[in-house]
Amino acid sequence: MSASLSGPTVLVTGATAGIGYETARLLARRGAVVLLHGRTAEEARAATDRLIATDGIDGGLLRPLAADFVRLEEVENLAHAVVREYPRLDVLVNNAAIAAPERHTLTADGNEVSFQVNFLAHYLLTNLLEPALTSDPGGRVVNVSSSLHRSGAIQWNDPQRVRRYSRLAAYAQSQLALTVFAADLRVTAVSVNPGVCATGLLPLYGHEGAPAAAGAEHVVRLCDPAIEIVNGAYYDRSERVAPAPAATEDRTVKRLNKLAGLLVGHTA
Repeated sequence: MSASLSGPTVLVTGATAGIGYETARLLARRGAVVLLHGRTAEEARAATDRLIATDGIDGGLLRPLAADFVRLEEVENLAHAVVREYPRLDVLVNNAAIAAPERHTLTADGNEVSFQVNFLAHYLLTNLLEPALTSDPGGRVVNVSSSLHRSGAIQWNDPQRVRRYSRLAAYAQSQLALTVFAADLRVTAVSVNPGVCATGLLPLYGHEGAPAAAGAEHVVRLCDPAIEIVNGAYYDRSERVAPAPAATEDRTVKRLNKLAGLLVGHTA
């Protein structure tokens, strides 16, 4: 990656821990202005303070922001605040994610919790940020996906998985939806599997993972305007590969966009 990103503005969701935190750290070290999103204002501020204290990052490059993705109203408020204060946003990294819980759980908005946090919140956020997301060369959205999207299936008649729930199937559905979403944006967008890393999601994959910083390197690489990317493409770490077939099916892309718009009350 180039030594400096020369000051683009980047919003990283889920930036208080794991790959999101390391992504924010690497981007700020390269000169990006990083809007660091956390679930709460306290978590976002603590992560910002840690970056300043332990990495010596200039606090002027960091802006903590908060929204709990289990509440779509907070996602809307976050998007409106960003558009107001940062009318030009160069890169959006849709990274925030949770493991689906053991027991079926619905948010107050009526959505299965991992489907909302991992996909629907990012769908809503990205669409609301569209006025700020630059269409200039280098502007882009990077969705942090997973190899588990390949085992996913979107249950069109029961997307909330009320009738039949499995935490792994629910999580895989959310990752497939996020990957499909990259193919249906009016701005340049890609998905990336950063590899299995030692983060809070590790129990879904196994017992061993690479350091979160290693996964973040693959995300940060795709944020670099010097790196040419293919719109809608899927990257497995640093290599462009074909995603699950459903991720590029025109019918699936359109159907998901319609479903997500209905569930969040916003049609793209």
